[in-house]
Amino acid sequence: MNLRRRFIVYLVVVHALLAVAAGYLLQRDRLWLVAVEAAFVVTFVWGVLIVTRLSSTLAVVRQSSHLIDEGELTTRFLEAGHPDVDLLVQVYNRMVDSLRDERVKLQEQQYFLGRLLAVSPAGVVILDHDGRVSSLNAAAERLLQLSTASLAGARLADAPSPLAVTLASVAPGEARVVAHQGGRRIRCQAAAFVERGFPRRFYLVEELTEELRRTEKAAYEKLIRQMSHEVNNSVGATRSLLQSSLAFGAALGGDQRHEFEQAIGVATARLERLNTFMRGFADVVRVPEPRLQPADADALVEGCVRLMQAQTDPARVQWRWDRQAALGDIPLDAAQIEQALINVLKNAVEAVGDRGTVTVRLARADGHGVIEIEDSGPGISDEARAQLFTPFFTTKQNGQGIGLTIVQEILRRHAFAYALDGPAGGPTRFRITLGAAAD
Repeated sequence: MNLRRRFIVYLVVVHALLAVAAGYLLQRDRLWLVAVEAAFVVTFVWGVLIVTRLSSTLAVVRQSSHLIDEGELTTRFLEAGHPDVDLLVQVYNRMVDSLRDERVKLQEQQYFLGRLLAVSPAGVVILDHDGRVSSLNAAAERLLQLSTASLAGARLADAPSPLAVTLASVAPGEARVVAHQGGRRIRCQAAAFVERGFPRRFYLVEELTEELRRTEKAAYEKLIRQMSHEVNNSVGATRSLLQSSLAFGAALGGDQRHEFEQAIGVATARLERLNTFMRGFADVVRVPEPRLQPADADALVEGCVRLMQAQTDPARVQWRWDRQAALGDIPLDAAQIEQALINVLKNAVEAVGDRGTVTVRLARADGHGVIEIEDSGPGISDEARAQLFTPFFTTKQNGQGIGLTIVQEILRRHAFAYALDGPAGGPTRFRITLGAAAD
C-alpha cells in the first residue's frame, strides 16, 4: 500500500469517527449537528488538498527517479504552481542539467582520448583489474606484432611476443629502453591509474630507433671530423719531418745508419696505419646519397658471393644457395649495396669459424625482394643483442665496429628494411627487404 492510499484510508477512518460522534451528539442536542457537519466538510476538503499536493510531489519524485534510472537526462519538468512541488522541480532540473553536461563532457573526453590513442605513434597497452590485457592501440599492435583480438584477456607474460614478455617485467613507474628485432630500440614504461577505487596498470611502448640513430649519428660525425682533422694534420706534419730526417742518415755509417733508417721506416708505417684507421671512420661520415638506378639484384648478389667465395677456403666455409624467387630489377645504388653486402658476407664468414656454412637466400615477401644471409656461427649473445647497430660496437678482438655502421647507413639511405637476429647458439640471419622502409 503506497502513501497516497494510506492518507485516503486515514481520511475515511477520521470521517467515520466524526460520523459516529455526530450521531451520538445528535441524540443529545441537535445544534451539534451543524457544528459537526461544518467540521466534517472542512476536514474533508483540507485532507483532499493535502493528499493532492502530496500526490503531486510523489509523482514528480517517482517520474524523476524513473528517468534517472533510464539514463534519460534531457527531460525537464514544468513548474506546477505549488511551492513545494516547484522547489522539487527546480532542484531536479538543475541536477539533470549538471549531469547532462558532465555526461556530454565525459563522452567528448572519451572520444578525444580514443582518437588520440588511435593515431598516437606510441603504443598503449591497458590491463584490466585482474592484470589481463583489456585493450591496445594500433601502434602497440604494430610493435608487439599482435592484434587486440588475439591478446585480449591474456597476460602479457604469456603472449607469443618477446617484447610483450619484456613489457610484463617492467615495474610500475619504471622506464626501460630495450633492444628488439635486430637493433631496434624500444622504450617501455609502466604506470597505473585508479578506476572505481581499484588500480589498473597500463604500459607505454615507444619506438626510439630512428631518434637515437639521428642523435648518435650527429654525435659520432662531429667526433670523427674533429679526430680526422687533428690526426691528418699531425700525420702530415710528422711524415714530412720523418722524410726530412732520412737525409741525416747519410752522415751515419754502418749499423747506425741501418738502425736509423729502420726506425724511421717503422714510424712511417705506423703513421700510415693510423691514417688508414682514421679513414675507416671517415668513410662512415662520407657515405653519399645513393644514386638510384634499376639494377639486376640477383646478379648483384651473385657477384658479391662469388667475390667472397674466392677469398675463403672451401674446406673451411661451405656456401649454399636457397633461391626461392627471383629479385628482379630494383632501383638502387649498385656500388653502395655491393659494399653493404660484402660487409655482411664478411661478418658471416668470420662468424662461422672452421667448417661452417653460409647460406644465401633469395625470396619475395609482400611484393618485395628479400635477401637473407644466414651463418651457422654461435649466434648472438644477450649482451651483443642489446648493442646491435650501436655505432662502432664490435665483439671482435681487433674490430672497429665500422662495418655494420656503414651497412646501416647505406640501407637507411636506400629506405630498405633490415634486421639482424638469431638465437644464442645460432644460426644468425641478416635480412634485407628491398624497397620496404623500416618501421
